[in-house]
Amino acid sequence: MNKRNSRRKVTFPNRHGQLLAGILETPAQTPHGFAIFASCFTCGKDVLVASRICRRLGELGISVLRFDFTGLGDSEGTFSATNFSSNVEDLKCAARFLRDEYQPATLLIGHSLGGAAVLAAAADLPEARAIATIAAPADPSHVLKQFPRALEAIKTDGHAEVQLSGRPFIIEQHFVADVSQPQKDMIQNLGRPLLIYHSPQDQVVSIREASALFERAQYPKSFICLDKADHMLSARKDAIYVADTLVAWAAPFLGT
Repeated sequence: MNKRNSRRKVTFPNRHGQLLAGILETPAQTPHGFAIFASCFTCGKDVLVASRICRRLGELGISVLRFDFTGLGDSEGTFSATNFSSNVEDLKCAARFLRDEYQPATLLIGHSLGGAAVLAAAADLPEARAIATIAAPADPSHVLKQFPRALEAIKTDGHAEVQLSGRPFIIEQHFVADVSQPQKDMIQNLGRPLLIYHSPQDQVVSIREASALFERAQYPKSFICLDKADHMLSARKDAIYVADTLVAWAAPFLGT
């Protein structure tokens, strides 16, 4: 194992031509494959869970692209104009960038709402041979539980300011409507191996969500319990454990 990863800042356009900012973690040796990591709701590419997992994957020979969704971090655009569907489109743009500039992404990884996004995007990304979700909800609408008191104001006024992780964000009615669309088919018709990570101690997305995901998915499917981990995998050892087990699980599907 060679720990000398290279970390390259990259940009690529979203469907409206706005530039999205990403980091491509590349191992020193020839990579075994390429992956995309989708972060949680309002999280950027530099959140610890993303950077730790992606760096470890790089150490283990997988090149990983993590990026800021439109309107977040270093990416262009306005957050209030985005929704779940635009996140899915951003993911497809990230995949197109890797396909055109490097190699197709054969592994998709998503944390929390990012997990729901990779499941939704997979139908249009046939090159992705395996999917992994971390602390993901069974339905994108679960994210509305993070600001239940604002829903009435959003319905009445068309928008509302909510506090998420101590930061203010404007949520508009189109976001609520979009995230509330049924998404069961995206799991039942996935047609690829799925690995679900979740913690029984998760206070943001209940372990029941993982059970619902697992029940809907077709085989081959796997579940790994992240016992004692929190939603953001704050302990470094939990992120490393995810990366280590993910590489071992994905190897047969990626041909590594």
